[in-house]
Amino acid sequence: MFDDTLIQQLAAELDRSEKARVPLEHFSKRFPDMTIEDGYRIGRAWVALQIEAGNPVIGHKIGLTSRAMQMASQIDEPDFGTLLQSMLFTAPVGEVLEIPASRFIAPRVEVELAFVLKGPLKGTGVTVADVINATEYVTPAIEIIDARIEQFDRHTKTMRKVFDTISDNAANAGIVLGVGDLRYRADPLTTDLPWCGAVLRQNGLVEETGLAAGVQGHPAIGIAWLAHKLAPWGESLKPGQIVLAGSFTRPVAAKAGDLFEADYGPLGCMKFKFV
Repeated sequence: MFDDTLIQQLAAELDRSEKARVPLEHFSKRFPDMTIEDGYRIGRAWVALQIEAGNPVIGHKIGLTSRAMQMASQIDEPDFGTLLQSMLFTAPVGEVLEIPASRFIAPRVEVELAFVLKGPLKGTGVTVADVINATEYVTPAIEIIDARIEQFDRHTKTMRKVFDTISDNAANAGIVLGVGDLRYRADPLTTDLPWCGAVLRQNGLVEETGLAAGVQGHPAIGIAWLAHKLAPWGESLKPGQIVLAGSFTRPVAAKAGDLFEADYGPLGCMKFKFV
């Protein structure tokens, strides 16, 4: 296990990487004995630096929710990270949201559902029913993932390990939510959430389609799991927080000039462009 000095050092490196938009080499390569707990401690130390700088927590994200991604990362469960105020972008209905590409190193786009909470979720006994009852509404969401720790090693081209991704706040860098249309707000009690789907277009071409059932069968399952995982850290999910339930499409690489359209059918459509 890393000592506190090393944890703080690596968190500071991540902070500098984000500000300079220059990716770091894999922590797992530099420290082969690194553990998943080390990764979460680094990620938490990085979040603490953000909070100290006036960037508050607005929620959480769950990643690696598909079985294929877990097998590729050699783990048997999802991972999770923290959403910060600076990460939030809102897409008004009928308008194209412009997102500065310079904010990111190597952005990729994922299609998800977000749960906006009205009640707390705390402890290891949280159930899917508890999640549904604690949710004010479910809304379409786009997660922008990034690589403050490079995705592929610059020398060997080896893919980063799960320890690196977890250290890097589970690769989270941005979230896009739709605003201005009540269709964006699905009632979790009356909506068949696993059958919520989306079509993702990039520059007019369909790149991905998917159903929320791809997230462990039901997107609320991951929210309950996250409450369990936060409990040993003395943390919980709080009213007003946004929780990304996990992607049900593969990540799509984005660059300046790319126009995306995420069409959720009855739940609305978001358009955004990297500029």
